[in-house]
Amino acid sequence: MDSPLGIAKSPTGIEGFDDLTLGGVPSGRPTLVCGSAGCGKTLFATTFLVHGARDYGEPGVFVTFEERPVDIVANVASLGFDVSGLIDRDLLAMEHIAIDPSEMAEIGDFDLEGIFLRLELAIDAIGAKRVVLDTIESLFSAFTNQGVLRAEIRRLFDWLKDKGMTTVITAERGDGTLTRQGLEEYVSDCVILLDHRVHNQISTRRMRIVKYRGTAHGTNEYPFLIDRDGFSVLPVSSLGLDHKVFEERVPSGVADLDAMLVGGGFHRGSSILVSGVAGSGKSSLSASFVHAAAARGERAIYFSFEEAPGQIVRNMSSIGLDFKPYVDSGLIRFISARPTFYSLEMHLALMLREVQKFDPQLVVLDPISAFMESGGQLEVQSMLLRMVDFLKTRGVSSMFTHLMHGQESGMATDVGLSSLMDGWILMLNREANGEFNRELYLLKARGMAHSNQVREFVMSSSGIRLLPPYLGETGALTGSARRFEEAKTRRAEVARLADVERNKAMIETRRRKAKAQIEALQAELDADDLELDMVSKAATEYLRQAATDAHEMDVSRSGGDRSRLK
Repeated sequence: MDSPLGIAKSPTGIEGFDDLTLGGVPSGRPTLVCGSAGCGKTLFATTFLVHGARDYGEPGVFVTFEERPVDIVANVASLGFDVSGLIDRDLLAMEHIAIDPSEMAEIGDFDLEGIFLRLELAIDAIGAKRVVLDTIESLFSAFTNQGVLRAEIRRLFDWLKDKGMTTVITAERGDGTLTRQGLEEYVSDCVILLDHRVHNQISTRRMRIVKYRGTAHGTNEYPFLIDRDGFSVLPVSSLGLDHKVFEERVPSGVADLDAMLVGGGFHRGSSILVSGVAGSGKSSLSASFVHAAAARGERAIYFSFEEAPGQIVRNMSSIGLDFKPYVDSGLIRFISARPTFYSLEMHLALMLREVQKFDPQLVVLDPISAFMESGGQLEVQSMLLRMVDFLKTRGVSSMFTHLMHGQESGMATDVGLSSLMDGWILMLNREANGEFNRELYLLKARGMAHSNQVREFVMSSSGIRLLPPYLGETGALTGSARRFEEAKTRRAEVARLADVERNKAMIETRRRKAKAQIEALQAELDADDLELDMVSKAATEYLRQAATDAHEMDVSRSGGDRSRLK
């Protein structure tokens, strides 16, 4: 592959390595792969050669100075490499140049012209573009004149360069030098160091690019795997803060927990830490997240470092979580491994590989504190930081549980990871009145307003509930104390309501009595008004009648002559 701003590169087909080197090994130049026995040099070289012939249209020649070709073919067959088929199709050639010091006599000057001829014939026969020399130490062991041999090896490298061969040379690591002879790394354009180390009885394979002329490259140590999928490198150290950001909210599977977050649920892609003492419900809360994700049709991986998958499925059925349908449908995958089975880097590499293959929307690690048995705090923190960054770059929501060793350590974690997390849930067991009660605190939720009040964490066959505590004069009460105070409050409320009803009845009676009195007085008033009206009418009639009688009297006195009455 050509780069407009740098040297041409040839992809190796090794997962992760080509990304790390921004394209692969330098085209038409020698690359030295060095390391101790058993670190994977021959497999690296074989993978480079097979992928070139099979995937990139670049036939190759494999020159072996130690192993027989038939053994190499058999060794890589388990990885799915059909070397015999590539040889039959003239895409790959193998040359076994056996150099046995006991069968050779060094007389006078010598050169490696014979090797040059055999190599040139093999290259021309299939039109090779790639060459592997495995391993070059065999030449040094057969000859005593190191000066001549060094000059010949330099000439061999230059000859391969002149022919435009992209070459991988393997070499054993020396004492204090990258190779035993200390020459190859200086004449090679690219030097790759493979390391297989053992610490606390746990082995780790790591790779480092020591030199790469003409291009930028990663300089850190990177873990690599050799398994049934072949040779793969995980350049996890290069991860940074270029994360995807989502506005979408993801339900937690616990409605009461979502209600504590304004807007409901955590942002997608969030990393959430759940810390607590043993038995506080960390795994149950994590399982609720996973179950809710599967119920939405999303994929989830649950990495467990303490329980077997079957045990998790059985235990979670006690709180109403049925995982079996989702496991059978492939939405949920449980992966269990003891922390001491692998090194920290190997655990990280395996987890990242599983995430890449399964492509989940949610990942759970339960518990991360188990890794403290495999390394120091800084190593564990570095490993988990890379895991968090990797998941964030893929937009994967994640939950990490952490086992605390005491209630007093609630505001700190052994691995110092709380500051890296978007959310932090603290779960405690409180002893009061002769019983333990689980409590949940939502200490942190970046970018979201949330409740700062403690909740009682209650698990039952119908699921998980978070109950608000009883806030009394002595503080927040949970468990039996909460239920007692709530019952006491209910009784007091019943008594209060009874008093209210009794007072209402008494007032109503007084109102009715007063109303009756008012009605009686009103009747008296009405009677008085009627009597007064009748008296007034009688007086008026009396005066009228008196006037009439007086008039009649006057008429009578005047002899009946009314005209005289004026």
